[in-house]
Amino acid sequence: MINYYNRANFLTSASQPGQFPEEPAMEVAFAGRSNAGKSSAINTLCQNKNLARTSKTPGRTQLINFFTLDDTRRLVDLPGYGYAKVPEKMRKDWQKLMENYLSARDMLRGLVIIMDIRHPLKDYDMQMIDWCRHFQIPTHIVLTKADKLKRGPAMQSLNSVKKILNEAGMNVSVQMFSALNKTGVNDLQKILDQWFNLEAA
Repeated sequence: MINYYNRANFLTSASQPGQFPEEPAMEVAFAGRSNAGKSSAINTLCQNKNLARTSKTPGRTQLINFFTLDDTRRLVDLPGYGYAKVPEKMRKDWQKLMENYLSARDMLRGLVIIMDIRHPLKDYDMQMIDWCRHFQIPTHIVLTKADKLKRGPAMQSLNSVKKILNEAGMNVSVQMFSALNKTGVNDLQKILDQWFNLEAA
């Protein structure tokens, strides 16, 4: 079976909706807090450590970055959110940009929300989940940095997130992930395969 993800190539960046690439390619977007390990998760998925920029300074990514897998499929890296040191105007600009993206992309097949397994379901995370429910976007949560916890506490965090979402009536799938030891890569690929209609490819 072809691994489309290690074929990912940078396409373009956008700071405003008018710069979004033309559809009709299917897109799966990644969102997450600025220090949750979003870029590392994308790079691990695509087996390319230089694909999405990682930064030691959270809040650096201010653009929406588009990556092609083939002529009909793209990955989209949304700006990191929720970093306290970012100026209020910049934070509002990012929020507006992301809301424009989520509401306007007819070919958006799903959103992967990245969360640090030690600090899941913060306010901005819940806002993203609410947006997805409002815009009827399939959602999958990836709990990164699972290697930072022993298996017992990691499973406890996973089950806690599932329980909270279930009790809130949110139909969202959840998994653990580690960019360090590659835990959860196959699980994430399976979700994306479904959204991209790659299961039979």
